[in-house]
Amino acid sequence: MYRQPSRPETCLQVRFGLQVVRMTLIVVVVQLVLFTGLHAGPGTTPNLKRIVIGRCYDYVTLVRPTSRYDCAEIWREFEAAVVSKAPCSVRVRDYRRMFQATPQALPCDKLLFWSKTRDLVHRYSAATRQFWTLEDTLVGFMFNDLVWCGQEEKDRGFDFSSCPEWSSCVDHPVYSLWKQASQNFAAAACGNVTVVLNGSIPNAFNRKSMFGGVELDSLNPRMVDHVNIKVVANLEGPYVTLMLLQCMKNPRQRCCQTCASSLLNRIGAPRPSCGPGPRYSTMLCEPQHEQHWTT
Repeated sequence: MYRQPSRPETCLQVRFGLQVVRMTLIVVVVQLVLFTGLHAGPGTTPNLKRIVIGRCYDYVTLVRPTSRYDCAEIWREFEAAVVSKAPCSVRVRDYRRMFQATPQALPCDKLLFWSKTRDLVHRYSAATRQFWTLEDTLVGFMFNDLVWCGQEEKDRGFDFSSCPEWSSCVDHPVYSLWKQASQNFAAAACGNVTVVLNGSIPNAFNRKSMFGGVELDSLNPRMVDHVNIKVVANLEGPYVTLMLLQCMKNPRQRCCQTCASSLLNRIGAPRPSCGPGPRYSTMLCEPQHEQHWTT
């Protein structure tokens, strides 16, 4: 026989129902927070395979035509290291076979390291043609500016919808590859090496950066004779080639006009007017803020 529930029983049921709904919402919110925190970045670069293999062929055909590599094998080893793994479970050692397929001898006295000066250093390297950066090596050339991560489910391949940010996990697939590449690059350094740091930020040398935390410790003191450190603070220094490259990007800066005038004076050309403002010493165009370490 049906019995109409009393008011206290009804209130208790409603209260219990609200509590269940509240707990469910909390669980959903927590899951969303965790998922969002892990997958906060863009997904795998579209057409990743074509880009990587294409760059490999560009490298062995146009950039370093004397080199010999099996581009298809490099891709297979790279893919095997990443796919069928959770996005944050790709360790440095997982790329071991890929790096075994990409051995490369590097020249002495030409390696150029950088920290927070990426664009300037690459323009500097391209302008002088005297240095090798990590991005000038085969692995650096192939994977520069790309993003990738796999999916733990079997046969799901790469995740093109979202990948974790570098800072969200230790065994990030992109970070692990660049960490091993950086270690190899630094370990191969010999003779004189050059480092360009960003002096316009609070910590020009940061132990948590790839240079401070990985490459510096991988330099072999028995092979490296001299470390030339250039700290680029602003457009007023520290090195004439670096400064001219910076001025190409910001030509209206007064110190760029002053530096150009002083350079023209050296070659006897007419000095252009730089407009009103304080006068700068021609020492702005001379090497400054350099440190030399001898091992």
